[in-house]
Amino acid sequence: MTLLSRTLLATAVLLTTPLTTAGTASADTGCTSSVPYRSGEGGYDTYRIPATITTPRGTVLAFAEGRHNGAGDTGDIDVVLRRSLDGGCTWGPVAVVAAGEGDTRGNPAPVVDPLTGAVVLVTSYNSGDVTEAQIMRGEVTPEQSRRAFVQRSTDDGRTFTSPRDITGRVKPPNWRWYATGPGHALALQRGKYAGRLVVPSNHSTAPAPGSPDTGQEAKYYGAHAIYSDDGGLTWQMGFVDESYDGYSNANESTAAELPDGRVYFNSRDQLGTSAGNRLDSVSSDGGESLDRPYTVQPSLNDVPVVEGSVLQLPGATSPLLFSGPSVPTARQSMAVWRSTDGGATFTKALTLSQQRAAYSDLVRLGGQWVGILYETGASGTYETIEFRRLPVSDLT
Repeated sequence: MTLLSRTLLATAVLLTTPLTTAGTASADTGCTSSVPYRSGEGGYDTYRIPATITTPRGTVLAFAEGRHNGAGDTGDIDVVLRRSLDGGCTWGPVAVVAAGEGDTRGNPAPVVDPLTGAVVLVTSYNSGDVTEAQIMRGEVTPEQSRRAFVQRSTDDGRTFTSPRDITGRVKPPNWRWYATGPGHALALQRGKYAGRLVVPSNHSTAPAPGSPDTGQEAKYYGAHAIYSDDGGLTWQMGFVDESYDGYSNANESTAAELPDGRVYFNSRDQLGTSAGNRLDSVSSDGGESLDRPYTVQPSLNDVPVVEGSVLQLPGATSPLLFSGPSVPTARQSMAVWRSTDGGATFTKALTLSQQRAAYSDLVRLGGQWVGILYETGASGTYETIEFRRLPVSDLT
């Protein structure tokens, strides 16, 4: 496919309340934190599920779920976006990228296509009238159940194409639950798979015929990856974690490309019987298969059952970072860990605060800065989604 045909993929749909400020962003500013989302503002009861990337122009994009009717995971939920032209210090207005219109759209997984510079956004959908439990028990129709969609922006995140359904390419018929990310997806930079877009995802499967299980049991969760070699036009299934034994229940996942070109995957363990709440593995073929099954990452045992994020800093000897809460029994005390051995072991580098905290996403900024977009609050875990700018020197 030519560069021109990929650029002209689809007509863009104008975001609600689009930004009009022009210019190129700079991350070398004096601010340390900002709050792009505050629950109760902008017509939303709660903002959750952060995801962030930096565009080739240096614009920081902060995605989230805007939940109209409450903090719950179902109902009328939009995918929303704010843009920052100054490295995450100030933000443009909230824009709707994918409107729920009574249904649930969420789990944003954005990534920049390295060939065209376009922003590719993969999200998940289900009817606003059903719950995750009902979906896992198989009590919904295919139209109500979880589906996957892709969108694209060729103007630095100002506008996006309408959501395009890719479910038939990435969800087998016996799967029930399905979720992309959440958090940024991955564009591979090295070797034979350079240019590939990889989206860490998770699913649940139906019990075997004759089983007394309903499918709602946590052992039916599994992780997988989907990938595109043409900038998000077409999608393929990558690896699938199919253990379903209850020992390690891989769930929400995140990925980073290591300096040697392997892809490192780190996953939430959803109530598995193994000792620990984080699992990891690696792939030597761009996410098509795993070199080994998911196993417990014991150096992250301080992390509770929650989503997390990984980010590889540039340079052959630079560390791999992980973010997540750091109290094993509570969503509290957001922290960043570093690994200097490709994810074999992690050491805590920095605790951001002692406040409640949950989901997070890490992003590279210009200069010697890293950003983290995370859920936090003084008295409630989901009061705000904060953006914190961290000097690389504090993490390495």
